[in-house]
Amino acid sequence: MSGAVDARSLAVVIFLGFVAVSLLLCGLAAADQDDPEHFYAGGAALGPVGAGLAIAGDYVSAATLLSTTGSVALAGFDGLLFALATVASLALVMRLFAERLRRRGVFTLGDFLANRLGDQSVRRALGVATLVVLAPLLLVQLTTAGRVMSAMFGLPDGALTGCTVASGALMVCYSAFGGMRGTGYIQILKVAVVLGAVTLLAGLVLARFDWSPFALFDAARAGSGAGVDYARPGMQFGHGLAGGLDLIGFQITLLLGAACMPHIMMRLHPIRDARTARRAGVWAVGPVALLCVGIVIVGLGASALVGREQLRAADPAGGTALLMVTSALDPGAAGPRDSPLFALVACAAFATTLAAVAGITLAAASSLARDFAVKPGAQGEGRASGGEIRRARWAVAGIGALAVLLSAYTHDRNPQVLLSLSFAAAASVLPPVLLYAVLRPGFNARGVRWTVYGTLPLIGALMVLSPAFSGTPVALFPEWDFDVFPLQTPGLVTVPAGFLLGLLGSGRVPGAAPDARHRALSVPPRARDGG
Repeated sequence: MSGAVDARSLAVVIFLGFVAVSLLLCGLAAADQDDPEHFYAGGAALGPVGAGLAIAGDYVSAATLLSTTGSVALAGFDGLLFALATVASLALVMRLFAERLRRRGVFTLGDFLANRLGDQSVRRALGVATLVVLAPLLLVQLTTAGRVMSAMFGLPDGALTGCTVASGALMVCYSAFGGMRGTGYIQILKVAVVLGAVTLLAGLVLARFDWSPFALFDAARAGSGAGVDYARPGMQFGHGLAGGLDLIGFQITLLLGAACMPHIMMRLHPIRDARTARRAGVWAVGPVALLCVGIVIVGLGASALVGREQLRAADPAGGTALLMVTSALDPGAAGPRDSPLFALVACAAFATTLAAVAGITLAAASSLARDFAVKPGAQGEGRASGGEIRRARWAVAGIGALAVLLSAYTHDRNPQVLLSLSFAAAASVLPPVLLYAVLRPGFNARGVRWTVYGTLPLIGALMVLSPAFSGTPVALFPEWDFDVFPLQTPGLVTVPAGFLLGLLGSGRVPGAAPDARHRALSVPPRARDGG
């Protein structure tokens, strides 16, 4: 009994410590947040190391930490592919966009495209895309934060709503008062906490198997009950044709969409020069790669030490695998919630989700304040007023309240459907418009509108008609059955559609001569900076 009290007391201490330190950091960052340059782009003061770690913190979400661990535990080789795609996505985006998206006075993707194409009419289209991408992701992250807080303190299911409200209140404080710099500090703190907890857990798992990865994998395969299938692709979506196409589509979606999220792109705009961008890329990708290695080890440990049946009984998607493995590593504890190791890992998971929702909320509010202004761009390129900052803060409060309200209606639904919608929208809309804008002369505002307004309805229609929406026990609406589209993830169709619509909408052949403005902007940043 005393062990349980000590473990739960430790959970309270760690939780309150994280909240206190993060609020202090936001308070320190809030001194000059009425200046738009500091509120929207305060990340420039973080330097290359801080900027890279902040990007890594924004990139690591509940899906990265919890869902990937569960996928490795239950799906074996498929989970390894997901972890690899997670790292490759961030490395690819940092290589392609870190230098090209940086620009003084640019705060949102709408700002960047309006500046790049010389047409303010693209702002609203990018604002719509930003909200469609971020809204489902915010609901999942906020609900997960409430669940983790409830589990951390051993509260009954009825306390989930209260925990979600508390998480939402913290989210609003971080975003509204800390701004870009304050949330950057929180992301750096989160990276340290999460990387430390996962590294400790991975070390304990390997120690159980005499530090032999081969022995760990053999034990994980035995615990999965899948035999040789555990070491082959296909367990996540099935071994048939539809399953293979689903796996390819999911990998493409993850590779293109994960790091193109607007709250991650927002971190790239304030970077000062090409050299800083390159160094920030190293500091962003390195911690994520280390974390994914730890996640793979912990996922294999969950399969080996807990077993497939217990993992699926707790959560069919394996989302609790990271927390469940702690009880297997601490056999002296009376129960999962009575382990100090559980308290540490639960607090790390909570830090992950809470910091993620703060960054997402700030990006959504910034887009509302700038891209949906009555007269887009009327304040001039790179300018903003104190009134706009007040609108952004009110937008943070409004988004937080709406997200808490909606999460009450979605917390008992499968979060994978909302995640699929968010990632499919990011992968199918943002890479086409960004790549065409920076690499293809002649791309114009009409191409942006065709990509956004043509691809998003297609994604929605295919998601509604897919098995992820109805017809299966883990669908969003399992009581309905009208799935006619065979794939659970629409990326295999919608990603090529997004690129094709952008090409057709721009209405110019690739060899057409660009105008003078586009020629000037097409010069690589490294050449312009002498980097």
